[in-house]
Amino acid sequence: MKKILSITFTLVLTLGAIAFAQGQSRVLRGVVTASPDGLPMPGVTILDKSNQTGTTTNVDGEYSISVGPNSVLVFSFIGYATQEISVGNRTELNVNLEEDASELSEVVVTALGISKEKEKLGYSVTEVNSESINKARETNVANSLAGRVAGLVVKGTNSGPGGTSKITLRGLPSISGTGSPLYIINGIPMDNSQRGSAGQWGGSDNGDGIGNLSPDDIETMTVLKGQAASALYGSRASNGVILITTKKGSKGSDWSLNYNLNYMVENPVDFTDFQQEYGQGVGGIKPTTATDAQTTGRFAWGAKMDGSSVIGFDGNQYPYSPTNDGYLDFYRTGSNFTNTVSVAKGLGDDGSFRLSLSNLNSKSIVPNSDVDRLSINLNVEQNITDKLNVTAMINYIDQQSTNIPFLSDGPKNPNNFLFLAPNISQSIFAPGYDELTGAETVFSDDIYVTNPYFIVNQGINDRGRKRTISAISTKYSFTKDIYAMVRMGNDVSNDDFYSIDPTGLAYSANLKGNLNGRGQSTTSEFNLDGILGARIDLTEDIELDALAGVNMRNNKFESVGVGGSRFVLPYLYSPFNVENFSRSYSYNEREVHSAYYSFGFGFKDFLTLTTTGRYDVYSTLPTNNNSIFSPSIAAAFVFDQLINIPALDFGKLRASYAVTSGEPFAAYQSTFYYNSANSYNGVPAGSSPLSLPNLSLKPFTTDEYEFGLDLSFFNNRLAFDIAYYKKTTNNEIMNANYSITSGFNSAVVATGSTSNKGLEVLITGKPIQTPEFTWTSSFNLSSVKNLVVSTDPNNNPINLGQTRGTLGNAITAYVVGEAGPQIRAYDYAYNSDGSIMVNEAGLPVRGELINMGSVLPTLYGGWNNEFNYKGVSFSFLIDYSYGNKVLSATEFYSIFRGMNQMTLEGRESGVTNGGVTAPAEDYYRALAQNVTSTSVVDGDFIKLRQMTLGYSLPAQWFGNNPVLKGLDISLVARNLAILMRKADNIDPEASFGSNINYTGIEGTSLPSTRSFGFNLNFKLN
Repeated sequence: MKKILSITFTLVLTLGAIAFAQGQSRVLRGVVTASPDGLPMPGVTILDKSNQTGTTTNVDGEYSISVGPNSVLVFSFIGYATQEISVGNRTELNVNLEEDASELSEVVVTALGISKEKEKLGYSVTEVNSESINKARETNVANSLAGRVAGLVVKGTNSGPGGTSKITLRGLPSISGTGSPLYIINGIPMDNSQRGSAGQWGGSDNGDGIGNLSPDDIETMTVLKGQAASALYGSRASNGVILITTKKGSKGSDWSLNYNLNYMVENPVDFTDFQQEYGQGVGGIKPTTATDAQTTGRFAWGAKMDGSSVIGFDGNQYPYSPTNDGYLDFYRTGSNFTNTVSVAKGLGDDGSFRLSLSNLNSKSIVPNSDVDRLSINLNVEQNITDKLNVTAMINYIDQQSTNIPFLSDGPKNPNNFLFLAPNISQSIFAPGYDELTGAETVFSDDIYVTNPYFIVNQGINDRGRKRTISAISTKYSFTKDIYAMVRMGNDVSNDDFYSIDPTGLAYSANLKGNLNGRGQSTTSEFNLDGILGARIDLTEDIELDALAGVNMRNNKFESVGVGGSRFVLPYLYSPFNVENFSRSYSYNEREVHSAYYSFGFGFKDFLTLTTTGRYDVYSTLPTNNNSIFSPSIAAAFVFDQLINIPALDFGKLRASYAVTSGEPFAAYQSTFYYNSANSYNGVPAGSSPLSLPNLSLKPFTTDEYEFGLDLSFFNNRLAFDIAYYKKTTNNEIMNANYSITSGFNSAVVATGSTSNKGLEVLITGKPIQTPEFTWTSSFNLSSVKNLVVSTDPNNNPINLGQTRGTLGNAITAYVVGEAGPQIRAYDYAYNSDGSIMVNEAGLPVRGELINMGSVLPTLYGGWNNEFNYKGVSFSFLIDYSYGNKVLSATEFYSIFRGMNQMTLEGRESGVTNGGVTAPAEDYYRALAQNVTSTSVVDGDFIKLRQMTLGYSLPAQWFGNNPVLKGLDISLVARNLAILMRKADNIDPEASFGSNINYTGIEGTSLPSTRSFGFNLNFKLN
């Protein structure tokens, strides 16, 4: 913290001194009128390009703004031509705006980073600006998209700061893919690989690529949802594309200095509703010895709590009554503290630059678990000549994660106090180890259920990353409408990892611990594009917008590490201090060569037809099947010009069809490779793989058609964006199981297929718009139905994930003919009269394995509202999700251990079915194990996701201030409340897994959190 504050203070002083040298500011006043009648114009936006401060005109068209001698003001209003005026030494400036119908057209960034008029696009595009993502911010910026884009599902993992963000677009992703969209930063693809995730046996979520970016450097995030929108990216674009545009300087502007401080605190939230009547024990009896107390600490089948005393695991006496020291008291208040300083300037009228330095210090709610991230971003643009333009970006990230928590129902999980009996205080197990011997304090019946205090105080699970994302683009304009571009991008991550089982860990051999791994890895992606583009008027009415290009992409991954078991000397965690030494090495390289084109024909500004094509050659596939052509066609018909509806400002019909392709992620699956093996009698030996290579693999494809309608009414006060699509994957590459009698136990096949169809609706409007008060509202809705069409050659279910509690008895899987991933669990067995079947002991009997529903929602969206009144702004975002199921380990264990509210029934009298009575403990434990459908809950929810309250101090307050030019203050909050949920004991979004295999599976991850804080943005002279 001292280091952060020191850096921040030094930078602020330095920039303040620079700003002071630039000269003093003053207040400029004036009136804005409209042509041709000369009436005052309220609501005109006025922006100072030199420092990005701004204001709007009042009801009389009047304005005032603090300016400097080099300020350039931009006056803009929808439907009028934008004007840029240099202020000079003036103290008064009156402006008359001219009508310009072309200003009604919104420009958005599309594939390959090319800007196009939104009204001419034949597919759906949604843009999210920086204001939406960097006030009430998330450590992983992708999580900020939740509820803002129709068709987009965003779920973070409950793993603390630095965790993965899981995003799916338009339903079920490909069976063989990760489900994540492709991220493009300033036209360059970036690597979003996960660095490790948790499964049912434990593990940690080590983060993804998008989580490395600083929100303060992002200008916009544009979501290309349809295949037609992303077809030019070919491989990896079948799950959609998210374009990231970073902030840059403005040509012709003066120095712009900004300092942003964001501070958020987060607290864990308890969603459990466990019973508080019966305490620790089994068979209705309290423990009578310390050994009994230890082995029954996570069972609430004891006597009714009466306030008497009971023996504890350490032999001491404790009250036999509900404790006020719950499992959440183990955690601390987390915090995210971000300092960002940026400086930008125009380099004359021909160039600009922006340089930023951002530092994040994030403390997890888990003690001794932190993330520190330093980001440096530089954007430079320069016109070398009138025809040659060069842009360059470099983004350097240094991120260090300390003691990343382990998740799921496995060892070393810091959330293992969740299932303590209701009379046990978690604090009695601190500090988690014997201070003389270092041995872990075992607090339960299972040594693999690690004491949370022990692992947070003694454990090491660290990850470091030094990453550089760079891009350079040169564009030569032969004429105003014909250009050539060469663009090169490189994304290189150098990671280090260090993970141990510490000395004293109960389940390690002789308490000696292990070195799980220490090493380094390098991941890189290199892209080179060459593009030739032109815009040509073929006739007076027909326009051609064309481009052709080539691309070369190379991906490499290399990792080397060492490990070992049983440290010789305690607490010396070195690879030279282990009894058995091990080493590891991994290498993977892939390359794709591509060529692509796009031809767009426009007729009289109301009809546009665009066709694209991409040809890819993959190194990961056999030479006889390693190439594919992916076409698309999209049409847009702007019909408002042809009909006379006074209230209609804009109307467009759109339609598209596209095909994208994909390759296997893993290389070397199409050739038979031999491996070295242990020697036999001193003779070197080899081994052959048990997975059969496929010599006829070919790229899989995703095809989609989409129809859409865009409408805008009442001077753009009300707008609709509606889309219907159907998407199908074909020949998906996946694993299949073989009989070992064939000599192989698995093979790679290309037989998978899925289908998605859905409806997306986005409604935006301004219910109230006056010079002093505006209310802007947007509502998005997505309805999607997916289907698994085929799996392996025999169409067998493909099992994905599970929890350890219901191991093998409740799973998620791809099941042909069902929505996927589908939860499969065992139902009750029923008698002929429909009653529940029990055995002779009165215990429930297991029925059939049934499909219980998909883990992906069928109806979801969000409602966003923004209010502005005289510089005061207030906003809130509500998002919702319906139609999915959750496989909950919390539900299983709470029933099995006697903590669920349902287990209160029959505690004294037993549970009777079919005339047979069974003790409640026996009945509910058998119920949880045999009828695993009881572990499946509804995932429906409505959440108050975000709220902000801000105030922009009036510019005239800073008129004579030599340093400070403006200040924006915001109070912010994230994940405030769940307004509705059907699951009794969990947050329906809680998850420990960060890939599609564990989507919809919940259990023993970190608690969900609620965040509050503030954001201060200082604009400096």
